[in-house]
Amino acid sequence: MIRVLIADDQAMVRTGFGMIIGAQPDMTVVGEAADGVAAVEMARRLRPDVVLLDIRMPRLDGLQALRLLAGPGVADPVRVVVVTTFDLDEYVHTALSNGACGFLLKDSGPALLVEAVRAAVSGDALISPSITVRLLEHLSPPSAPRDDAGLSPRELDVVKLVARGLTNAEIAGQLFIAVGTVKTHLASVQTKLPARNRVEIAAWAWERRLVR
Repeated sequence: MIRVLIADDQAMVRTGFGMIIGAQPDMTVVGEAADGVAAVEMARRLRPDVVLLDIRMPRLDGLQALRLLAGPGVADPVRVVVVTTFDLDEYVHTALSNGACGFLLKDSGPALLVEAVRAAVSGDALISPSITVRLLEHLSPPSAPRDDAGLSPRELDVVKLVARGLTNAEIAGQLFIAVGTVKTHLASVQTKLPARNRVEIAAWAWERRLVR
């Protein structure tokens, strides 16, 4: 069982996320927190596999709570996925630099939320595709060589679609392959590049002008 702690100051959001997580046969909600202080206390006490953490919460905001749970210097970090309404660049950069295993918008949908939890457990990071694309707009002009890093033609197809901001399900639909196959290709791509998450995979593609 993947044990999940939900931290959000809105009861309706906690209930909604709880229903999504609870509907998965291999996931369970072990606790709910309505503010950052409670989130940190419960995460340290319950040691969930993943914490779903909002940014704007009373007493202690989500980014500060994240720093305490997974930031630099934390001896035994907790896997945290930030799920928020606010996708400001400063929030994204701060969250990823302080150990977040994912950054999703609340309107990303149930499938992406579940995928983000699974990615966190497996050591990957999932960032909302729309955020991935926007972050790449700040890249300096491409200057890297057009090498393929040993990627297969199919892996390059997957990389190009990641760089365009598609989800795993959308990539599977475009390429007429299973979602599991997409995940297998992405795991191979991460090893070959190497890259820690979708943003780094997409940045590699954009820097080499594989997409426009």
